[in-house]
Amino acid sequence: MIRMSDSAVIERPPSLGAVPGPEGTTFRMWSTHAREAALMVYDGDRASRRPLQAAGQGVFEGTFADLGPGTRYKFEVSGQAFPDPYARWLPEGVHGPAVVWASSYVPRHAPPQRQRHELVIYELHVGTFTPEGTYRAAAKRLGHLRDLGITAIELLPLSAFPGQRGWGYDGVAHFAPFAPYGPPEDLQAFIDEAHGHGLLVLLDMVYNHFGPDGNYLGAYSPQYFTPAHQTPWGSAPDYTQPFMRQLAVDSAEHWLRTYGFDGFRLDATHEIVDTSEQHILSELTGRTHAWGQERGAATFVFCEDDRNFPPLVQDTGADGIWTDDFHHQVRVVLTGEQDGYYAAYRPDVADLARCIERGWLYEGQPWPLSGKPRGLASDGLDAPAFVYCIQNHDQIGNRATGDRLQETAGEEGFLAASALLLFLPMTPLLFQGQEWMASTPFQFFSDFSGDLGRQVTEGRLAEFAGFEGFGAHTVPDPQAPSTFRHSTLDWAEPRNDVHARVLEVYRKLLRLRREDPVLGHASRGELQAGSAGPVLWVERRLGRQRRLLLVNFGQETAGVRDSLPYSLEGAHELLNTSASGDSGVPAFSAVLYVLPDA
Repeated sequence: MIRMSDSAVIERPPSLGAVPGPEGTTFRMWSTHAREAALMVYDGDRASRRPLQAAGQGVFEGTFADLGPGTRYKFEVSGQAFPDPYARWLPEGVHGPAVVWASSYVPRHAPPQRQRHELVIYELHVGTFTPEGTYRAAAKRLGHLRDLGITAIELLPLSAFPGQRGWGYDGVAHFAPFAPYGPPEDLQAFIDEAHGHGLLVLLDMVYNHFGPDGNYLGAYSPQYFTPAHQTPWGSAPDYTQPFMRQLAVDSAEHWLRTYGFDGFRLDATHEIVDTSEQHILSELTGRTHAWGQERGAATFVFCEDDRNFPPLVQDTGADGIWTDDFHHQVRVVLTGEQDGYYAAYRPDVADLARCIERGWLYEGQPWPLSGKPRGLASDGLDAPAFVYCIQNHDQIGNRATGDRLQETAGEEGFLAASALLLFLPMTPLLFQGQEWMASTPFQFFSDFSGDLGRQVTEGRLAEFAGFEGFGAHTVPDPQAPSTFRHSTLDWAEPRNDVHARVLEVYRKLLRLRREDPVLGHASRGELQAGSAGPVLWVERRLGRQRRLLLVNFGQETAGVRDSLPYSLEGAHELLNTSASGDSGVPAFSAVLYVLPDA
């Protein structure tokens, strides 16, 4: 049971919104201040009013036999009409009427059977993955991901948000997919097609805040949020409030059961505050895993969290944590950057080796930017619990111009980092286009109207005003349609010689990860890492079998045979990312060896 703020006790709040059934559609809303409520039904420009009946605990409801799928509606609260935050479909945007929607899609493919250590995650933004920016267009590229060796797609947030373009992290309607990408049936078909290619599909969900435009929850009840906890985006959702909690749980189950998603990436979980006996993250994870057991194919939950906090896995049951330390340490070693949070990392290969052995770098040491301890020891976590990347939407898009890693690390540095990522037993995450070293940026873009849009533009310019080399003429305007267009992948690039070479390296690395017995065994217990000057060495073992990766972060070819704690006598080369043909380990390159059995 969950205790309400007025000390009344309810077993479970009822589902809200519009639910079609055999006797018509039941419309249900909740408000803590309305004395009466009504359903507003729209036919073209005309609206008719139908009173709703009070059902207790602030719930108003009504079932209407003549209102079926396709009905356009809003709820009237104290004489004013508002969009339904629980709408299943908002084709006219987050400020317009909702449409009653019922699923009739019958999947053709069963979800793939995947274990966590098999996951190679590919982060995808539907709007920029193809020039068309739709589910249907993205579905035509699924064969490319399958052939590459991807096993799971992670879609950036789809909860409806304002405007015609955006990253999706300002969602306000957690049951309705963003309309410009296509109707709900197209999303169902995309996931079904992905399953047919052996690909899982995860959904990025934002339960730590709601966007600033189109969030009408407060019009129904201010109790959805708590001023006691502030996030960077305003008051936090109050997960001790039964209806707020049920909104999150019901929306998660809606995406899983109605659309066929295979799990979630939960955004900024360090900003989710819940003092309930059972934390909302535990409930969301439990419900997600229970659905996997019910359908007979595993489901997964990964958290984005900057605390280096093992209880996210150990206490909530989540499957893994995005691990920024690896990304940051790799970039600093490759590029020497020290802006912003990179100042907390040294361009030291030994630090990178320790990060790999320990899972993350900070295990309670003072965080240089605050002086406060950050992180806990990760000894209880297995390798797949760490989600590693060398690029993702944040780490590209939050840069001033949205430039990708190769712009500062160069092609050879990019390939060396790629080999390291895919050699390790941790769960790798790729960002769209990374597999061919896409030259297109991924810039921050939005489509807010009025004063909010101007504030976003001004805020973006102010954010980089103190960074050397950036000015108003170099930081793209997030509100400009051209910023969105420039972020769209160019699918002709993989046919270019340079990009084709990178793509082939990625295919080979992923094939080795899939087929090599040592690389396919995900264990930290047989993982060792160290450094010899600018050269990182990482060894993986399975029984007597051994694989060794050498990554040279230096400016010159390294002859490291005498510096390694290994003999390379009898070793043979599986992969070399360098095109130089130099002996030893060329500058900014990675060489993978099969060592003689121990």
